Amino acid sequence: MFKCPVKYVVYCIMYSFCFCTFGFPLVAKAENVEVVDRIVAVVNDDIITLLELNRSFKPYAERIRALGYSTDKERKMLFKVREDMLNQLIDQKIKDQEIKRFNIKISEKDIDQAIERIKEANFYTDEDLRAALAKDGLSLEEYRERIKEQILRARLVNIKVKSKIVITKEDIKSYYENHQDKYSGKKKYHLYNIIIKDPLFADEKEKLKIKARMDSILKELNEGKSFETMVNNYSKSFLGAEGGDLGLFGLDELSPQLRNIIKEMKAGEFTSVLDTDHGFQIFLVKEIVQNSGKPLEDVSPEIEEILFNEIVEKKYQSWLEDLRKQSVIKIIK
Repeated sequence: MFKCPVKYVVYCIMYSFCFCTFGFPLVAKAENVEVVDRIVAVVNDDIITLLELNRSFKPYAERIRALGYSTDKERKMLFKVREDMLNQLIDQKIKDQEIKRFNIKISEKDIDQAIERIKEANFYTDEDLRAALAKDGLSLEEYRERIKEQILRARLVNIKVKSKIVITKEDIKSYYENHQDKYSGKKKYHLYNIIIKDPLFADEKEKLKIKARMDSILKELNEGKSFETMVNNYSKSFLGAEGGDLGLFGLDELSPQLRNIIKEMKAGEFTSVLDTDHGFQIFLVKEIVQNSGKPLEDVSPEIEEILFNEIVEKKYQSWLEDLRKQSVIKIIK
């Protein structure tokens, strides 16, 4: 059975009174009387108010409105972001409740050190930081409170999630073996080409003539003529004087059309005539170079970090979902 926190009951009574009496949900501010705004969610014994939600939502809403979307698309995006923001605030409330439950504390010195690191990273003086905060409508005191919340939540995640993760040598080895394309060294292809470019605004008849000329070049290559000689005699590329030497390329650096052909070729083989964006071309794989790979010992720290981050994300989401299931959450439309 849903149990309303005392704060929630008081807020509801005041909200109902104001709405029925004055026709709007806010209590006018008087001496020692706090403005009460509508409750949008209850999380166990805590509440999230419309004021909190709007404060978090406002920067994103301003960015979306500045993008010039249609009215319908803008409305849908605003609704989605507002919904996401409310869920984030609910998660924050749950984590803050866990922080209290485990009595996690930090000192003012911890906050000072965090702010100093931020200043150093951005090359800020105290005045620069205050000016940057003022643009976002924040005082230094409010910013310190935000930093405090971030540190506390990070420590909670360290205790409940990160501290329980163990990466074994077997895990690292398995990742290494399953990602040989990344660690075994990269294969590169030393390519040469013969090219005859299409004239600007060439019609179909002109293109057929160029294709026929390239076919005759291919025939001579198949009969044993050297590629370099054919480049010097026929290629219309500025690289012709250098024997059409294009250099070394990894497959991922080539166009999809050429990649699919080159990956099946051996050193010394040349392609058929290809109709490319740059003209008709024939490519020669002069040699295939295999760069030396990285041994497991050298990349173990890198792999450990990759695995750790992957597991942290999964475990964090699972932990948060469990906390949500254990919590009493009521969203008030």
